[in-house]
Amino acid sequence: MSCDKSTCSACDKNGCASHGRLPNETQEQYEARQRLADRMAAIRHKVLVLSGKGGVGKSTVAANLAVSLALEGHRVGLLDVDIHGPSIPKLMGLESYAAYAEDGCIVPAEVTANLRVMSIGFMLQDRDTALIWRGPMKIGVIQQFLRDTEWGDLDVLVVDCPPGTGDEPLSVAQSLGDADGAVVVTTPQDVAVSDVRKSVMFCRRIGLDILGVVENMSGFVCPHCNQTIDIFKRGGGEAMCQDMGVPFLGRIPLDPEVVQAGDRGEPFAYLKSKTTAGVAMLEAFAPILALVGRAGGGGSSEPCACGHTPAS
Repeated sequence: MSCDKSTCSACDKNGCASHGRLPNETQEQYEARQRLADRMAAIRHKVLVLSGKGGVGKSTVAANLAVSLALEGHRVGLLDVDIHGPSIPKLMGLESYAAYAEDGCIVPAEVTANLRVMSIGFMLQDRDTALIWRGPMKIGVIQQFLRDTEWGDLDVLVVDCPPGTGDEPLSVAQSLGDADGAVVVTTPQDVAVSDVRKSVMFCRRIGLDILGVVENMSGFVCPHCNQTIDIFKRGGGEAMCQDMGVPFLGRIPLDPEVVQAGDRGEPFAYLKSKTTAGVAMLEAFAPILALVGRAGGGGSSEPCACGHTPAS
């Protein structure tokens, strides 16, 4: 797919959400919206990874979910929109990659033939630079990543959102339009679960399906005595799911190998580990793998000729 050729021009359905300029919309804004819709039409599934609190391992879950999907043979994009704390370049071993433009498109990092990655971290000359940006600038960059990154045709786009319920996850959810839903990550203790409950309510308020909750760092299996130690308590995420009526995907225990793999820039899923954490990770991701494995994408069953979902 090229950036300067929009299939919208061939669409004759007046009901399409991208057909015609909106009131008070400039020609430039209209063309940008068409490019975004055209880009999103080439992606079958879109999954957001959210958390109500930082430090719960959200980026680790997002990176390993993307790798697990790619290992199943799917064409996967991993987009890091954590503007102020991008972790994906480190976790994926891509700290030396510098994004560049080609034919008007942003070229993402290609990890394998079927896994592409984009992050604000690829655009920083100094990795220690603090981006002191207000909301409108962050929203503009996120929309540019979605609109102008040369993803190609993807089976699934995994979006690693920053913690909380602010501008970035809201902008992503609105720009994606027909996302399949969100994977919400928490740790078991009450201080994390209470913030994750806000993420659940955020999804409900904006009409975003909740694919499930992952309880990360849930127990530590001692390598010496094999005894499980509940460092951050246990079961908080599962209890919240029961209380709020959302799916529980499973628990992923603390494992030093997961930490070491991330620091090496080698996602844990690549190791195909038979450890407790490796098995738990695959079990937690199983419903998402099954979702992407089904034929066809989300949205209306009668898309326009250009692939866009008709307006309701």
